[in-house]
Amino acid sequence: MPCPGAPSADPLPISGHWGHQGGSGRAKGQMSKEQQLRSLRGALSRQGGPAAEHKTQGHGPCWGPAEGQSLVSRLLAQGSELGLELVFVWNRDPGRMAGSVPPSLQLHSLTALGERHPDLVVEVAHPKIIQESGAHILRHANLLVGSPSALADQTTQQQLLAASHHWGHAMFVARGALWGTEDISRLDAAGGLQSLRVTMATHPDGFRLEGPLATTHSTGPRTVLYEGPVRGLCPFAPRNSNTMAAAALAAPSLGFDNVIGVLVADLSLADMHVVDVELRGPPGPTGRNFAVHTHRENPAEPGAVTGSATVAAFWRSLLGAALPPLAQVPSLGPGLLCSAELGSQSLVPSSIPSPLTFIPHLLNLRTPPSESVSVSVHVPSLEV
Repeated sequence: MPCPGAPSADPLPISGHWGHQGGSGRAKGQMSKEQQLRSLRGALSRQGGPAAEHKTQGHGPCWGPAEGQSLVSRLLAQGSELGLELVFVWNRDPGRMAGSVPPSLQLHSLTALGERHPDLVVEVAHPKIIQESGAHILRHANLLVGSPSALADQTTQQQLLAASHHWGHAMFVARGALWGTEDISRLDAAGGLQSLRVTMATHPDGFRLEGPLATTHSTGPRTVLYEGPVRGLCPFAPRNSNTMAAAALAAPSLGFDNVIGVLVADLSLADMHVVDVELRGPPGPTGRNFAVHTHRENPAEPGAVTGSATVAAFWRSLLGAALPPLAQVPSLGPGLLCSAELGSQSLVPSSIPSPLTFIPHLLNLRTPPSESVSVSVHVPSLEV
């Protein structure tokens, strides 16, 4: 059921339990339709920002400045009409909340988040928050991960999945700048995804690199800084590899080790982030492969890590995780959950029945005005 006046949302849940299980029984913490409409409580936390509470379902995120400030502002302005209530905001630097977050909503330690009783915690800060505190958050609430590069660390992913199973709370992953998430997952689930490559290009000032990549310098107008498995990139570009990490999670048959990530420094892209997604499927009768190529141009402030359209996408992800559609259809197989209007998607371990499968509606049909996307599709035909 879509939120009134809300654009399509886009979270990609990836944990053992989801707050809206199918079947006759309800998952732990799941509410009835009436309860969802009147008592969503949420909390938001950011690297230096606030957390919120929803009147329909609790949630609390950790975020960076752009995403966090945007989410908090929207929740404070629109939350009540959507049935959402902000319960807290957390920032690694409490001083950054001064003047923008009411003192009553400021949380100074994540260890105390249980006292606010959130239903959903939203992280949009840094992968380290997920690695260090993700399991603790899942003890108290559902979790929307805005930094999926954290899940490239296998120990972190296993710990979070175990916490999700143990405490009965769901984990969602925001797609961010990844276009066509549902189509990627659908092809992967059908066994037809043979390769997936994600290229992210922007001006060198837009990168926040660590380790050996931090000393890499552009050698010309366009320099490939990294090309290889996404798992190898995430530790050294944790804030610039989230789109690639989302792709790896959307295509579990390939995963972090076989989805290819390419990071490109392009001096001509001072105010733009460009993401190309290329996938190949099975060959047709003439031997030519099914192929899709999407090209996404996202305006950004010079030097910004996150583009303007992606900031808006986080809001839609939050709505998708906090207010999932109530209509459900029988699962066609394990591992996928997708909500039509809000774009909520989950990758569920095969031991857990999938509450939803794909409802045949694309998630991001309504493109933000500032964003440009081109899509090319090659489908082999019977003609020679």
